[in-house]
Amino acid sequence: MTTATGPTTTAVGVSVVCAGCGYHASPGEPFPIRCPRRIAGDDIDHVMTRVIDQTGVIFHPTGDPNPFVRFREMFRAYHVARAAGWSDGRYVGLVRRLDDAVAAVDGRRFGVTPFERIGPLSDRLGFTGRGGIWVKDETGGVAGSHKARHLMGIILELLVEEETGRLADPTRPLAIASCGNAALAAATVARAAGRRLLVFVPTTAEPGVLARLGSLGAEVAVCLRRPGTTGDPTLERLEGAIVSGAVPFTCQGNENGLAIEGGATLGYEIAAELARTGRVLDRLVVQVGGGALASACIQGLREAADQGVGSLPRIDTVQTTGAWPLKRAHERVVERLRAAGADVGPGIRVDLADPAVKTVFSEVARHRSGYMWPWETEPRSIAHGILDDETYDWLAVVRGMVATGGTTLVVDEATLAEANDLARASTDLDADHTATAGLAGFLALLRSGDVEPDEAVAILLTGARRADQPSAPSHEQKERSRS
Repeated sequence: MTTATGPTTTAVGVSVVCAGCGYHASPGEPFPIRCPRRIAGDDIDHVMTRVIDQTGVIFHPTGDPNPFVRFREMFRAYHVARAAGWSDGRYVGLVRRLDDAVAAVDGRRFGVTPFERIGPLSDRLGFTGRGGIWVKDETGGVAGSHKARHLMGIILELLVEEETGRLADPTRPLAIASCGNAALAAATVARAAGRRLLVFVPTTAEPGVLARLGSLGAEVAVCLRRPGTTGDPTLERLEGAIVSGAVPFTCQGNENGLAIEGGATLGYEIAAELARTGRVLDRLVVQVGGGALASACIQGLREAADQGVGSLPRIDTVQTTGAWPLKRAHERVVERLRAAGADVGPGIRVDLADPAVKTVFSEVARHRSGYMWPWETEPRSIAHGILDDETYDWLAVVRGMVATGGTTLVVDEATLAEANDLARASTDLDADHTATAGLAGFLALLRSGDVEPDEAVAILLTGARRADQPSAPSHEQKERSRS
């Protein structure tokens, strides 16, 4: 990244660290998207993660309806701006102008979304005690899903870096590999910010999505999957664009670690609402594709707990029988931890600060290919949006599951369809099969007996069914399309 010739500013109380190799970005380093020590083939799980010193930071559990204003002190961009001499009002003004532009493009703006106990769903599943089933509803979010939260966080970081003179070239294009909700969210936010966007999509991209991307001004490139190869061809093209100077505008933490910041607002909102109502959450069951949603929720809930707002519940994750790379990785890490003497298993919370545990995770991070690699066959499922060949934010998610005694679940197509029918019958929300996959995981837990009837369990309905997504997908529509 090119640095401007203006004065260097520093971020107060916030640093960016590579979770894989331990590299610490210098305070004056602009927009540290990727670890500079990252070398192709080094087998280290390089992910730049935002670490915040919460001393003196105000976690806003009440107040402004815009989460990027309400929780602004949890963002690196805010501290960079303040260190550069901005007033609080100037930063808030930037967020509001961008939010107004998003509303002009999409008809919706960013806001705290509903999180509440769903009585009909709880009753249908026999959870009539103190807990029940709690639902975080993202179906009405910008561009129809939670994905825009991740990308709003990135664009705020980028704009602050530019306006404080830390970046010299605001004309670099943004780039993403997706053909679903992430692509639509990226195109919406990029259009609002007046930025050029490159979108790399597979051949299975839905015509309706392609049409909407075109109407938003995105430059779309269709990527063929070469016979006999594994891995996502769209990511290969994305990598080439990044090497050529594009900014990764993605929901994958390994491509842009700052994407997790925006998604963490989900965890902040859940924690704040629970605190407001005096409730305690026992378990969060979250669907996983690339892993950014689960990683962001874990970070948000953990940071809220560090502020004395709520606690980190058990984290269980859900994938489909079409592809379950996270479960494979989680099982291998658990084997390593047990070999090191750690007591690991469902319901058992593990202290990540334990020296033996820290050593295992450090070694795992430096031997990524032994735990995470592309799924051997092309994944297929009605839950299109969690069919990533790899779980890119896998290590952060595994750490969250180990710390909270969570586990990985794999559900079949029948359970995915059942969960979608159940969610739509119990609410007035028209969520798609990806959005209700967390509920499918909960159904699997219920049938295995690994959940108590008085638990408070949360799921996230992450996206609305688009007009081009019928209730009963045809064989062709079951082909993989990534979101």
